[in-house]
Amino acid sequence: MAVQDIVPTWVGATAKQIARAVRRGDASATQVVADHLDHVATADPVVSAFRAVRGGEAIVEAEKVDEQDELANLPLAGVPVAVKENTAVAGLPTWNGSAAARSPVAEDDHEVVRRLRGAGAVVLGVTRMPELGLWAVTDDGTSVTRNPWRTDRTPGGSSGGAAAAVAAGMVPIAHANDGLGSIRIPAACCGLIGLKPGRGVVPCQLGPEDWFGLTEHGILATTVADTAVGFAVLAGRRPEKLVEPRRLRVAMSLRSPVLGVRVDQPNRDAVASAVRLLVDAGHDTVTLDPVYPTSVGLRGVATWLAAAASDVRAGGLDPRTLQPRTRRHASLGEWARRRGYVREADRTAWREKSIGFFTDNSIDVLLTPALAGPPPVAGGWAGRSWRANLTASIRYAPFAAPWNIAGLPSLVVPIGVRPDGLPVAVQLTGPPGSELLLLAVAGQFEMTAPWSRHAPGWPKVPTRTV
Repeated sequence: MAVQDIVPTWVGATAKQIARAVRRGDASATQVVADHLDHVATADPVVSAFRAVRGGEAIVEAEKVDEQDELANLPLAGVPVAVKENTAVAGLPTWNGSAAARSPVAEDDHEVVRRLRGAGAVVLGVTRMPELGLWAVTDDGTSVTRNPWRTDRTPGGSSGGAAAAVAAGMVPIAHANDGLGSIRIPAACCGLIGLKPGRGVVPCQLGPEDWFGLTEHGILATTVADTAVGFAVLAGRRPEKLVEPRRLRVAMSLRSPVLGVRVDQPNRDAVASAVRLLVDAGHDTVTLDPVYPTSVGLRGVATWLAAAASDVRAGGLDPRTLQPRTRRHASLGEWARRRGYVREADRTAWREKSIGFFTDNSIDVLLTPALAGPPPVAGGWAGRSWRANLTASIRYAPFAAPWNIAGLPSLVVPIGVRPDGLPVAVQLTGPPGSELLLLAVAGQFEMTAPWSRHAPGWPKVPTRTV
């Protein structure tokens, strides 16, 4: 589409709009990046999404994009992106959530960063996360990352900084990764699309064991189209146009994977709204609960503990320098491994059982709440006890972790606003290889019940209409 109304900045445009304009010569990558850096300078002091901003370096990279003779094959030409701080960006330390966990300056980009840059994206900086990515809240001793929808609330974790940056319009899309919900929980907290691909679709290469195969790289964005392009780039694929899904059989479940955790009314209402949208789109819905064995929860927690222990050991970290919550978590992880509670056979059994849920019941998609309750308050979690952090993370966000253990694709999509003014979302999960199907279903939601792309009042600059 032609530019209809020129106003001072590209902040607030989608990734697809920006890339199209840069490819056509209607905008320069340098101007787009400069606009976003200006916005970061005023917005980030409020929400503290970034650990480090690459001001001059980002401008130089944008100039190199503009100098390229051929831009037609760059799906993210000139698009500003953020990278989560546990993923190597050449020329920057890899903080891993705190100065104590920081590794030296990286000489090379991680493979997913290399793919983003190869698609024409420009890395503005790295976004904050809790220490070692362990918690569903984002803060440390230096700063508290805040939710742009309500700054007294957390944006979630562990990709809290990435979600806050997108929700405030500081970047149109952000890289994130997800070990037990770390993409989808912040997406739900901040009113975004958050996609965790299935196991092995995107190269992981985080730490010695990728959290025993639980972790995947993915995308946070404000539109389904941007999520689809970002996913294609990370997966090393050509972007595909999403097609209208055939008539699907969707299982709806409100059952929490964690015993004793009850879903609050706004999240129950969100699922009911999603069911109505699915029926209106021509799909069949049935109420059907996955069977979450108690052993899956216990083994899942043991694996979470052991992943921290592995990261501490592999990074040569001094446990005495870590936050008390992290130190306790890693210590229990060493105990869990010694006792034999972390076993690949258990994860494989749950994966097979999860795939069987879809095949045995002729289910295409599982619909659940994204969260059980509202995001916790922001701040102070880094100094609180291990038990307080564990309890808070599990109680408000129990629905994501099973699908990391199973290695299945899972996506969070906004579905409305809670009475307290925070966004509310649902989670869509499918069998292996269903990433594009989940995105297509989310696209039907977006078509019939569009959401606010940014938190109310953000970005606090006039935007271009394209």
